[in-house]
Amino acid sequence: QVQLMESGGGLVQPGGSLRLSCAASGFPFRSYWMYWLRQAPGKGLEWVSRINPGGFVLNSADSVKGRFTISRDNAQNKLFLQMNSLRPEDTAVYYCARDMGGTVRGKGTLVTVSA
Repeated sequence: QVQLMESGGGLVQPGGSLRLSCAASGFPFRSYWMYWLRQAPGKGLEWVSRINPGGFVLNSADSVKGRFTISRDNAQNKLFLQMNSLRPEDTAVYYCARDMGGTVRGKGTLVTVSA
């Protein structure tokens, strides 16, 4: 059974940082591209960042480029998202996903950026 479980969300002030984690199980994690997606209040699902199985091909949406960094630990079956210089518009539920469409994803972790 595929399981993805996000953690690390919370309330942070603008300009602050958070590190999200995702624990994966039930599938060969090291063989899959992995994704971070987000959904802001009242909006649709948005792709944030992706990483290839080896961890050396990284892509991010223009809205987060230079501020967010995706990484993975294949030995521990974990995916990470380091978020710096957070802005109020980054407020969203963040999901770890096995596909860009979010068909296979976790339950999400809420990130709120507010003063």
